[in-house]
Amino acid sequence: MDGAERLRGGPAEAVRDPRLFEEFYRRHVDAVMRFVARRVDDPHTATDLTAEIFLAVLDSAHSYRPGLGSETAWLYGIARNVVSSERRRVARETERDRRVSGRRLLEADDIVRIEDKLDAESPGRRALSALARLPEGERAVMELIAVDQLTVTEAAAALGIRQVTARVRLHRARKALREEADSRATDTREAPLVYVVRGEA
Repeated sequence: MDGAERLRGGPAEAVRDPRLFEEFYRRHVDAVMRFVARRVDDPHTATDLTAEIFLAVLDSAHSYRPGLGSETAWLYGIARNVVSSERRRVARETERDRRVSGRRLLEADDIVRIEDKLDAESPGRRALSALARLPEGERAVMELIAVDQLTVTEAAAALGIRQVTARVRLHRARKALREEADSRATDTREAPLVYVVRGEA
């Protein structure tokens, strides 16, 4: 986190001052929307989850510790929880029509803009799909590092684990993905998997 962010105030200060919260929101909304767009492909869902993430910030602002990582890494930790919660909710729900009722309808321009973001993040969604067979802990670290471009330190902070644990999980994930990529090397559809395996942390 740079000095400018500290001067404008971190999450705890932002939730007490509407002006600071607006600055905080503007500073991070694009990164949060990209994070969500890598995990969902519906504009309404992406918009709703992004809003829920910032609402969760209001409840969690006291938990941010600058020494443990950047604001973005902390936000990604919250975002992971919100997205995971939504996935669990959807898995339990069989009537998807309920998710549309009562929701604010997006304007046509909003849908086009969000669809553009969703299209831009489709390689990230394909890469996340390639990670689906990894154990949860390894997948979570790999997602944050290879797809969301966090450092190992930031990923560890977002997940609330030690850096050494994150490095071990990353090593195991890369090994498993490399073995799978080698076994499917002739299939051109596996490009996202190769990208994830060879991506730099």
